Amino acid sequence: MAGREAAYSRTRTMIRGLQMAGFEVVPCLPRDKSFCHYPRILWDFLKKKRGCDLVVVGFYGQLLLPLVWALTGKPILFDLYITTYGTMVHDREKAREGSLLARVFWLSDKLSMTLARNILIETRHHIRGYAKTYGIAEDKFRQVFLALDESVVRPRPGIEEKGQFLVHFHGEYAPFHGVKYILQAAHLLRDERISFQIIGKGITWDADMRLARELGLKNCRFIDRVPYEALGDFMSRAHVCLGFFGENPRTTRVLTNKVIEALAAARPLITARNPSVEELLEDGVSAILVKRADPEAIAAAIGRLMKDPELRKRMARAGHEVFLKNCTLGVFSKRLGGIVREALA
Repeated sequence: MAGREAAYSRTRTMIRGLQMAGFEVVPCLPRDKSFCHYPRILWDFLKKKRGCDLVVVGFYGQLLLPLVWALTGKPILFDLYITTYGTMVHDREKAREGSLLARVFWLSDKLSMTLARNILIETRHHIRGYAKTYGIAEDKFRQVFLALDESVVRPRPGIEEKGQFLVHFHGEYAPFHGVKYILQAAHLLRDERISFQIIGKGITWDADMRLARELGLKNCRFIDRVPYEALGDFMSRAHVCLGFFGENPRTTRVLTNKVIEALAAARPLITARNPSVEELLEDGVSAILVKRADPEAIAAAIGRLMKDPELRKRMARAGHEVFLKNCTLGVFSKRLGGIVREALA
């Protein structure tokens, strides 16, 4: 069960991974991301729980997991993905650090992690950080890199757009994405034959659009959300893909889907450096890793790749090899299957 719909990328990856590992999956999912569906999800779970051997609580599950725990004696595998505290305090700024509300957000994470049998998380850096922050034993966590369906996002060679050098970004404009730094980099490159396609909409959209107008950007094309199935086409038209560059605390620990998607599409990637990213990628080999919140560094990395097509080819190939080794559905399902069988034992 999960708080996000079946079409959501993480929900789809989890279900497909479990099925590929040989398990029967009985989903309890909402129609969309609204919290108003949670009572129906729990009612659906009550009707279906008798025949299950293990419950997987997926994203966003912090509100669901304590109730699921109270309703069943089955082991619970918690796909943590993001924390309430990090999202609500650092990204959405709904509470100040140290406030009572921030403490409530922290407790929702702490309770759900405590009640779960095991917790899925993407990197060792996350495990060390969350174990310390929430007082959870490290041996309760199970590391498995983010994964995606390579039949949806895959290399499409030979369709790069001709003419201007095209730089791609997509995302929900979360603060840790640092879209404003991408726009500032675009401004620095305004006299070059470089254009940007920026897909999505979200938290910082209004502020970023004001910045784009203030800078008078003519080299950026802003595109609303596109179907996930179309994302690979947009990425493959670009010469370079961008990851995340924000300055808030979440930027220091995330790996994030857009990084994995660039690797899956075999596109050269530029993203911020942090310990989680460095568990998977090597600077100058499988990606260019830059200082966060630094538009000059982003612009310099784009310029470097524009001038060196051989480096782009080598980096795209190396990044895709990293993806095939660590982040395909096959690799994910094998690792996930072992974790589930361990929990059942």
